Amino acid sequence: MRFAQFATRVWGCSMDFANPETTALEGIARFRAFLTGMGGLIGVMTVILVATILTGLRGQLVGMIEEFGTTNIYAFHLNTGIQMGRRSRKEFERKPLQIEYIRPILTRCDSVRDIAYQLFPRHLADRTVKFEGAEFNSPEIAGCSANYFDVANQHIALGRALSEADDTHRLFNVVIGWAGYETLVPHMQPIGKKIMVSGKRFKVVGVLAKPKNSFLGQNEGEGAVYFPYMTLRKISPRDDWTFLIIRAKSGETARAMDQAESVLRSLRRLKSTDDNDFSMSTADSLIKQFDAITATVGLVAIGLSSVSLLVGGIGVMNILLVSVRERTREIGVRKAIGARRSDVTVQFLIEAMTLTGMGGIFGIVLAVIAGLGLSLILPNLPTIIPMWAVTMAFVTSVLIGLVFGVWPATRAARLDPIEALRYE
Repeated sequence: MRFAQFATRVWGCSMDFANPETTALEGIARFRAFLTGMGGLIGVMTVILVATILTGLRGQLVGMIEEFGTTNIYAFHLNTGIQMGRRSRKEFERKPLQIEYIRPILTRCDSVRDIAYQLFPRHLADRTVKFEGAEFNSPEIAGCSANYFDVANQHIALGRALSEADDTHRLFNVVIGWAGYETLVPHMQPIGKKIMVSGKRFKVVGVLAKPKNSFLGQNEGEGAVYFPYMTLRKISPRDDWTFLIIRAKSGETARAMDQAESVLRSLRRLKSTDDNDFSMSTADSLIKQFDAITATVGLVAIGLSSVSLLVGGIGVMNILLVSVRERTREIGVRKAIGARRSDVTVQFLIEAMTLTGMGGIFGIVLAVIAGLGLSLILPNLPTIIPMWAVTMAFVTSVLIGLVFGVWPATRAARLDPIEALRYE
């Protein structure tokens, strides 16, 4: 009985089975109130889905970056990190870094432990890798120093890493990523096999272990082919885009970055007033950059969802104002038998918060279902539902009801009981 009374108050009507016409009209009123409560559903879904996707992507990115080492500093003549939009012409005019910078950095920077380097062959047009009829287009072909695999935390699953002898003698030996191994030589011993890269024959001396983490299903190095640095320079002499990986001593990453930056500025003869003509980044800076981007996306999503919540709030206020008029006599009876203004106010505020709160609950349920659906359709798209987003969405939907229910509740509380009892 108490539940029926509460439901009657929330929906603003009662059931009269003796009068079908009245019952039908009251059913329409209940349905109208239900739809009004659902006004904020889209907003709640938007916030939770966006937060779910961004949280999952951040977890993947952090895992992938940390796998390559949290004490590493990445230096390149172009801006590194997450690139938004096209690079400027001025940026492309920067002079590439040189491996001759390595010795001065190691000599002058007591917080630097080691330095590895890579060469990116942008002039190498043919990136097709072939083996006995099987082939794939490698997304990453690079020449690297012998210590690259140690500094970049790249583990060898089969065979060995490239050595100083491979680099010094410009040997045609390569290390391939796990994806290349599965594509070219699955179910057989790959070490010693000859593969064709860019029309030339190379011997596989090592296979990288499968990465533990990925970003949208991809991980740097998984489909790569690594040459000795000097071998790639021999094959593609026009290429000079050198990428430095500076490993700092434990706990001295910030200091190592400052020291290395100072040395690089000196080597590149920059004045104190000149901006860096190179970029340096760390795992932390890459994560902060991603967080800044996701924060902007999150604000846009919140802005769009606020419109839905605002519409829902206005709808709830309208429904309650109509409800106050329809229930004027009921309010008069309550006040005549002793109900205080605060009692009437609380009643209508609870009704408003119940309507919007139900919309929030339905939005949360649909967002969870949509998130699970996305994870099934797109396995590489991470969907981790953060509890803070669920809590915030529900609390916000309830607060919308509270805010937009104040005017109808106040209007109901101020009704004169005598006038209300006369109302037909």
